[in-house]
Amino acid sequence: MIERPDADALLAGPLGQWLADQSGLRERTRAKVTHRFVAAVVLAAAVAFAMVVSGGPVVGALQIGALIGAGGWLWGEWTKRPVVNRIKEGINSAIARALGLSYSLAVADRRDFDRALRFAMLPTHDKATLEDAWWGEVGGRPFRLHEAKLTEERGSGKSRRTVTVFQGAIMSVGFARSFSGTTLIERNGQHDGLLGLFGRKRDSAEIGGLPLTRMDMVDPRFNDEFDVWTNDPVEAQYLVHPEYVERLVALESAFTARKLRALFRDGELLVVFEAGNEFETGSLDSGDDRHHLQQAIAHFGALADLAVRLNERGR
Repeated sequence: MIERPDADALLAGPLGQWLADQSGLRERTRAKVTHRFVAAVVLAAAVAFAMVVSGGPVVGALQIGALIGAGGWLWGEWTKRPVVNRIKEGINSAIARALGLSYSLAVADRRDFDRALRFAMLPTHDKATLEDAWWGEVGGRPFRLHEAKLTEERGSGKSRRTVTVFQGAIMSVGFARSFSGTTLIERNGQHDGLLGLFGRKRDSAEIGGLPLTRMDMVDPRFNDEFDVWTNDPVEAQYLVHPEYVERLVALESAFTARKLRALFRDGELLVVFEAGNEFETGSLDSGDDRHHLQQAIAHFGALADLAVRLNERGR
């Protein structure tokens, strides 16, 4: 396990001083958000009242008022977002420095995201939002992590809506040994297509531009939930051994992760799983700082520990 930084120690150091320096900006922003929301509520009430007095329908007046009120709330969110992100980046960067890592709110390195897309580890989408990039070395091995939110536009006209098709983490860990082939672990049936409707499975598929074959694993519990595709069955048996399977299955329960998928390729393990938005440490209320800091330390520490456990020892 990695040694987690202490929240109180961080707040007693440069991070605490930096957060104290942000108090004025936070207060001004909070006042501005409140002012804009109140202004929107007053405007909503005035417009609704005017519509009713002029003989307009009450229901329509209430709907217009609600829309104006919602617009005021969005206006406030837009107003505070830059400050919240500033606080978030400051807190997460302090955690990263304490761990000997780097952090950025923006994701400049998209190679893991692009590889996950190539191997169908992520769903099709219309818009991708990537944030919270962590990188460096964990347990002496290269480590990268960032979060992603993918959305898709569905329906048309008044029924058009934005649907989140993926929200979670994309993590890569360098291994102590290289791989001669490519091995993909995914949920059952991902590449069975129409055959899956008849309870049948494909024996082979082209994934990521590579011809891969399905391989049965020894553990029946694993076979019931996951498919393993590879172009090197001997290496795949070596990589996805029973102990390793247990680690992957344990990930979902330990981190409330869903729909885990993993790719062994070019000496790296790429893990994709669905989860909540875990690194939102920014707030206009300084009273939230310690709680957010502790949560982020615990969550990132658990993910870093996972990276160490998933990295097999040289044999």
